[in-house]
Amino acid sequence: MNSPTHPDVYTHGHHESVLRSHRWRTAENSAGYLLPVLVPGSSLLDVGCGPGSVTIDLAARLAPGRVVGVDTSAAVVEIAQKAAADTGAANVTFQVADAYELPFPDDAFDVVHAHQVLQHLTDPVTALREMRRVTRPGGVVALRDADYSGMTWYPPSTGLDEWLALYHEVTQANGAEANAGRKLLSWVHEAGFDPAGVVPGAGTWCYATPEDRAWWAGLWADRSVASDFARQAIAHGLADEVGLELLADAWREWGDEPDGWFAVLHGEVLARA
Repeated sequence: MNSPTHPDVYTHGHHESVLRSHRWRTAENSAGYLLPVLVPGSSLLDVGCGPGSVTIDLAARLAPGRVVGVDTSAAVVEIAQKAAADTGAANVTFQVADAYELPFPDDAFDVVHAHQVLQHLTDPVTALREMRRVTRPGGVVALRDADYSGMTWYPPSTGLDEWLALYHEVTQANGAEANAGRKLLSWVHEAGFDPAGVVPGAGTWCYATPEDRAWWAGLWADRSVASDFARQAIAHGLADEVGLELLADAWREWGDEPDGWFAVLHGEVLARA
């Protein structure tokens, strides 16, 4: 995700609470907008693959096509490799790589996919140009990113309001863009994709059942005190441990609400190379 010329910081890090969220993701709940254009036998590159759950799912749909997942974290790539071995996915491999300098020749893949990646980059347009470079002419670059200002919940919570404000402050300090979802279309245009081949859209995650609410509240309560987000908030002088504990309490209180409802808005773009 970063390079010597782009010293990006991954706001979330790879704490267990973050990986817990990433492992929940599937092609269906995180790349549904892409599925209708996938053709079995096609090749795909998954940029910022994390622990590989979406990558492996996409590989199953594209078999026997070659699928490669890349991430900057060697530790998380190792987790993805083990997950692929455990599932017997023979057509997928994982390796460490930088989104700004992908180690592949021009026109190497039919599809390049990036889920929740551009929001963490200081130069998303340059990364998009690199993704386009490794996509064959007529192939597809598929992008999905959350839009934090578009998130909404019920019942009202001053604590969650404070969490969202702090999240924006931390990402701004990191040079990242928490509201990437709404900017994907403009970034794709700036990267030089032909607007005639660009299909923009939006998608959501919703946490409202007792089980989903408890899961979402629990992982964000943990992230608020134990993940890199918490560490960075303290390092930037934006919060202290007591304040972060109060945010975790707010998440747990929301999770206990029988009427609790939380929606995550994502921007989505399919762009022809």
